[in-house]
Amino acid sequence: MLDALRTANSAFPFFYEYDEPLHGDPAEVHVKTPVVFIEGDGIGPDVTAAARRVIDAAFPHIVWHDQSAGASAFEAGIVSGVPAATLNAISETGLVFKGPLATAVGSGGKSANITLRKMFELYANVRPVIELPSVKSLYAGKGIDLVIIRENVEDLYAGIEYMQTPDVAQCLKLVSRMGSEKISRFAFAFGHSHGRSHVTCATKANIMKLTEGFFKEVFEKVAAENPEIGASHLIVDNCVQQLVMAPEKFDVIVTTNMNGDIIGDLAAGLVGGTGLAPSANIGDRVAMFEAAHGTAPDIAGANVANPTALILSGVMMLRHIGAFGAASRIEHALYTTLSEARYLTADIASDYKPVSTSDFASAVVDNLGYGSDFVPEREFTPIHTADIVPLETLRPVSRAFDGADVFVEWDGDVHTLAEKLKAAIIQLPFSLEIISNRGVMLHPSVVSEAETVNHWHCRFLHDGHDNDRRIQEAICALLAAISGVCTWMHVERLQSFDERPAYSKANGQ
Repeated sequence: MLDALRTANSAFPFFYEYDEPLHGDPAEVHVKTPVVFIEGDGIGPDVTAAARRVIDAAFPHIVWHDQSAGASAFEAGIVSGVPAATLNAISETGLVFKGPLATAVGSGGKSANITLRKMFELYANVRPVIELPSVKSLYAGKGIDLVIIRENVEDLYAGIEYMQTPDVAQCLKLVSRMGSEKISRFAFAFGHSHGRSHVTCATKANIMKLTEGFFKEVFEKVAAENPEIGASHLIVDNCVQQLVMAPEKFDVIVTTNMNGDIIGDLAAGLVGGTGLAPSANIGDRVAMFEAAHGTAPDIAGANVANPTALILSGVMMLRHIGAFGAASRIEHALYTTLSEARYLTADIASDYKPVSTSDFASAVVDNLGYGSDFVPEREFTPIHTADIVPLETLRPVSRAFDGADVFVEWDGDVHTLAEKLKAAIIQLPFSLEIISNRGVMLHPSVVSEAETVNHWHCRFLHDGHDNDRRIQEAICALLAAISGVCTWMHVERLQSFDERPAYSKANGQ
């Protein structure tokens, strides 16, 4: 396909003969690596076939195990979207290479992607964001080369939601010391193994002081143990602003789950979109590699989708298993193909007629053995995830019971609710401290024009110092008394650790 170009090599100074053997370093040649292969939904079969072909050409030492997940599993009545056979195969191989999986929006079953991440504790989502040759974007020429590392298991993605009343929905945001420490340690380990020099932690710790603030606190402790890599913190909205203004200044960004989901897609948009964005989901024992894009059902089966993101995900997988030579050859071949600009899919083609998904893959395979000056020079070493173990959880020296927050459904005014609750608990060791609505304190009386809904947060302070059993009995008595006034839906135990309140205050309190 490229013979004519090869004879006119001087016209294309951006590629050159690549000296490494086509089939890898001696240490790679005899390795047989089993990998679960899930072609996925929508454009999944097109792009996974293309990427698999490129990987096989550069590193013919993978034993693929074809499995299913996503739409076919949902249609078969598998609520998780992942058949047991697939889960068993992943457990045995420890490696997954997959296409995008369809997920219902707003209703229906759980996301099969999230099921896979949670079932195998794939706690680190890794999203490289790098400028690619011949890809037009507003930021072309900026030299963007950064990585988003996102905590991948907890936060709002724990998926714990409730309709508290017919009019109010609740989602619990969970951030643990273990999760925060593991992702922070992974970010610095990634920096060491990929030649990175700075890690930025992005949180909303100025507002969510106990969850995002906890993540920031843990990150800073881990950063202190890695002085050879620079570390800093940015409020997430400021981080996003700076990404848009000067993305080339960032190296590695580590953040919580929801923040990372949003930042990752925004960053991908800076260099051409999620259609070009690879990703990996890494755990202690299992790793899953996939593109960041979705199923694109409008072009499914048309053989026109761009497989670049999945090919780059394959590069990440090869580096994960230590096949650094094969990974580098694919990367150089892909960059050479993009630089030549003659064999590009419709989403990025400009000067030449677009080619099909399979023809693009053919061009990359033909370019194996050629090198590109556009590939960043960087030394890689393996990441040993088994060594990323959180320190022993720090327990507080003292713990005190302060009271209880009870969330109730009430259709009347706040003053009537307050008087009825006070009368109901008069014989109990509690006092009503505040009542808030949608986070705004309305009792004791304050000047406020806040509109209210039928979901009220009532904080009761405990008057004594009982043992745990008596505290539990007191909470039960409190809930029984409240039930005589209105319906309660949710209760939170208020505690202080080392004499510091371990709960937030309402706005205006």
